[in-house]
Amino acid sequence: MRIGVPKEIKAQESRVGLTPAGAAVLVGDGHVVVMERGAGAGAGFDDAEYARAGAELADVAAAWGADLVVKVKEPLNAEHSLLRGQLLFTYLHLAAVNPGLTEALLQAGTTAIAYETVEDANGRLPLLAPMSAVAGSMAATMGAYYLTAFNGGRGVLPGRILGDPQGTVLVIGDGVVGRHAARTAAALGARVAMAGRHAERLPALRREVSDALEFVQSAPDALAAATRASDLVVGAVLRRGERAPHVVTTAMVAAMQPGSVIVDVSIDQGGCVETARPTSHAHPTYIKHGVVHYCVTNMPGAYPRTSTLALAAATLPYVRRLAAQGAGALDDDAGLARGLNVADGRICYRAVAEALGRMDAFDGAATV
Repeated sequence: MRIGVPKEIKAQESRVGLTPAGAAVLVGDGHVVVMERGAGAGAGFDDAEYARAGAELADVAAAWGADLVVKVKEPLNAEHSLLRGQLLFTYLHLAAVNPGLTEALLQAGTTAIAYETVEDANGRLPLLAPMSAVAGSMAATMGAYYLTAFNGGRGVLPGRILGDPQGTVLVIGDGVVGRHAARTAAALGARVAMAGRHAERLPALRREVSDALEFVQSAPDALAAATRASDLVVGAVLRRGERAPHVVTTAMVAAMQPGSVIVDVSIDQGGCVETARPTSHAHPTYIKHGVVHYCVTNMPGAYPRTSTLALAAATLPYVRRLAAQGAGALDDDAGLARGLNVADGRICYRAVAEALGRMDAFDGAATV
C-alpha cells in the first residue's frame, strides 16, 4: 500500500504523522511511504532521515494521493480539495461543530478514522492519551505563565515559596488530561483541587497526584464556589466523540477573580467553558470578564519533538494494520472500528451526527 504523510499546515503546528523509524518499519513491511518534503523538519526529522529509511520524498499532491494518509491534525479548508476516496487516519474532532470538514469528507467519499475515538481492549483511548498527557502537563505551566502580571494575570505564582503553598488550581475532570495537569500543578507546589463526579476515586487520585489533593463534586453550586476561589482553572472534560458540555458557565467566569486564568484543554471538542473560543499558538489568549482565557486547539504542537515521538509510537501498530488490510482491518479490531467517523458518504459515529444535526447522514448500521 502507498502511505502518504503530508506536512501539517495548521498555524504553529510542527508535529508529523510518522517518524523515520516508523517509515522504516512500514517499508520493511513491503509498503511505499510517501513523505511530503519538509514534513518532519519542525519535529527535528529531516528529509535525509526519511530517505535513509526508504521513504519517497514528494510534493503535497503525491502525499495526499496515497491509499492511506496519516496526519496529526484535521484537514483544514485548504486541504479539502485533496480529499478523495482514500483512508485518512488522524485527529478529526468532528463533533466540535466542524460541519465544513464533515461535509468535505462526505462529499469526497473519504474513509476517515479518528485517533480520538479509537479504543483498546479495555475501552481506553490509546491514541488520545499521549497528547492528553502532554496537554495536561502543559496546562499547569501555561496557566502559571499567564498568571504573570505582564500577561494580564493577577500576579500569583503557583508554587511553594519558603515552604508555603501559593496559588490555587482547580482541575475539572479526572481523566488523563486532568491527572497530568493536577500532578504538574502539585509538583509546582500550588494548592490543587480536582472536580469530578466520582468521589470514590479520591484515594487513588491522591496516590497519583498528591496527598493534599482536594476533591470537588462536579455540580453547579460546587463548581461556582471552586472557580471563584481559584487562580487557575483547567478544563479537562471529555465525552468521547461528543462535544464537551459547558460545565463552567458565563456567570461562573464573571464571578472569578480579575486576572485569574482559564486553560480549556477541552477546546478541541468545543470547550467545557461557556466563554471559551479556539485560539492559536500565535495568539493564544484573550480576556473575557477580566479572566485570561488560553484555548489553543493544538497545545502539544508547542513541543513537536516530544509529541511526535509519543504519538507515532502509539499510532504505528494501527498504521501497520491499516496498511496491511486496508479498511478490512476494522472488521478484525472492534476498538479500531470505533475510530471510524465517516465512510462511503455517511457519518458512522452517532455522537458526531447528533452534534452536527446531521442524523440524515448517519449510517444506521453503525455501532457507535
